[in-house]
Amino acid sequence: MTTEETATAVPPAEAPAAEAPAAAAPAKEKAPKAPKEKKEKPKQEPKDKDAKKSGGGAAGGDAKGLGLKNSKKDNFGEWYSELVVASELISYYDVSGCYILRPWAYAMWEVVQGWFDKRIKALGVQNSYFPLFITEDVLNTEKDHVEGFAPEVAWVTKYGNSVMEKPIAIRPTSETVMYPYFSQWIRSHRDLPLRLNQWTNVVRWEFKYPTPFIRSREFLWQEGHTAFATQAEAEKEVHDILDLYRGVYEDLLAVPVTKGKKSKKEQFAGAFFTTTVEAYIPETGRGIQGATSHCLGQNFSKMFDIQFEDDDRQKQHVWQNSWGLTTRSLGVMIMTHADDKGLVLPPRVAPKQIVIIPIPKGSAAPETLQAMMDKVDELSKSLEAKDVRVVTDTRNNYTPGWKYNHWELKGLPLRMELGPKDMDNQAVMLCRRDTGAKEVVKWEDVPARVPELLETIQADMFAAAKARTSGCTEVCHSFEEFMAALNNKHMALTPWADEEAIEEEVKKRSTTPDAMGAKTLCLPFEAPPLPEGTKCFYSGKPAKNWALWGRSY
Repeated sequence: MTTEETATAVPPAEAPAAEAPAAAAPAKEKAPKAPKEKKEKPKQEPKDKDAKKSGGGAAGGDAKGLGLKNSKKDNFGEWYSELVVASELISYYDVSGCYILRPWAYAMWEVVQGWFDKRIKALGVQNSYFPLFITEDVLNTEKDHVEGFAPEVAWVTKYGNSVMEKPIAIRPTSETVMYPYFSQWIRSHRDLPLRLNQWTNVVRWEFKYPTPFIRSREFLWQEGHTAFATQAEAEKEVHDILDLYRGVYEDLLAVPVTKGKKSKKEQFAGAFFTTTVEAYIPETGRGIQGATSHCLGQNFSKMFDIQFEDDDRQKQHVWQNSWGLTTRSLGVMIMTHADDKGLVLPPRVAPKQIVIIPIPKGSAAPETLQAMMDKVDELSKSLEAKDVRVVTDTRNNYTPGWKYNHWELKGLPLRMELGPKDMDNQAVMLCRRDTGAKEVVKWEDVPARVPELLETIQADMFAAAKARTSGCTEVCHSFEEFMAALNNKHMALTPWADEEAIEEEVKKRSTTPDAMGAKTLCLPFEAPPLPEGTKCFYSGKPAKNWALWGRSY
């Protein structure tokens, strides 16, 4: 139902090295053994006279076993693969292309779920759940649709020692699961609109280079499926949902995106048209589809006989939409913000927004130590009362510097330090994860200052991400300019004749020994005026629109 997880062959030189053994598997796949995750035994760092001055681990790792060995700038694929394991987001599983989402990652997905679920319910959408399995006959009902997914469909052919009379497909998407029942439930215009959503998993099997969060054989998502009496109602919802997807990325994950329409070649199989939000990763020079909202028109309603009786008692086919957002969104956020020290989480999506670390003297009297712990508890409760998500790290078997590295690796937006001098001055030290900036805050000001600072961090992270991507689009009027933009790891905005044959030819000609060919990412809704007589950058024919092109995940 969303096209964002469909397979694209990626040359090995460009693919993140998250699962190198899987990438090397032969065509008849024998599931390779997943890389064994080393059990990390954190080492105690030497006692530092001024632990509060510790800035955390740098790229290349350190003697404490924390920090990353790879650099985002120099080796993006290895850096990303190392990061998602070291920061405790995922563990590898013994089925290639499948990953365990650890609590730190799943908590972020729950934040995304809560944000989006609240807003679609305000639009009148209801949650439901449909089965995982699809019969072959039903899957084949819509020819173009099933052809689009056929290479990725996983089939159940046995149970126990018995071979099934008919194989059953595991859903790659749920149009064909849900629409036979739409035809049963919709009879009159009074039954419309029907607006359903489900939070679930899907399986898409055929691809070569799995990457955690970005491309996996099983992933989590939401998929909305709706039916309306009129085209106008359906098209309005398509854009309402697309703007919510923009909100997930820009307002929640602090990732800038471009809203646009997919070309006919790139749109969802069987759709009337597809809209999308597209993100961009400057370090790799590749675009990435963030989420899609499709107007299905009346194609599926005709195939599944979904009709209603209008006010004039005439039979009409409904207009339908489908739309989806996946855990890929977390991968895009990680790629956008993380650095050589680890994750950098936007406060609104961070499972915990601040860590409080007490720094007692080893020789402190019991009553002095207890007073510090009491203050930690008091500060924590005052922040929780302001809906700040707080964690306190009072473990006494790790030094303060080790804790700083640990929480920097996990990306917490803020660190609060409370040492002996802070107790004397009735203040704390706050340190930002995104910039490293520090400030002293009096105890009585903490409940007001921390929420304010978290909002500042959220805004600053979005502004910084936007600044990094704003110079990565080049306007191109010739194929030579187009190739120069790609070689600069940029996107190309071109006047285009909007012909599928041209798109296919451009993809072939832009393929190099080291990089995949470029494709249209979208026809952006916000684009420069297109003067009459403007020529297509490739064919020289009259241009019909602006197209945003790029290499992509």
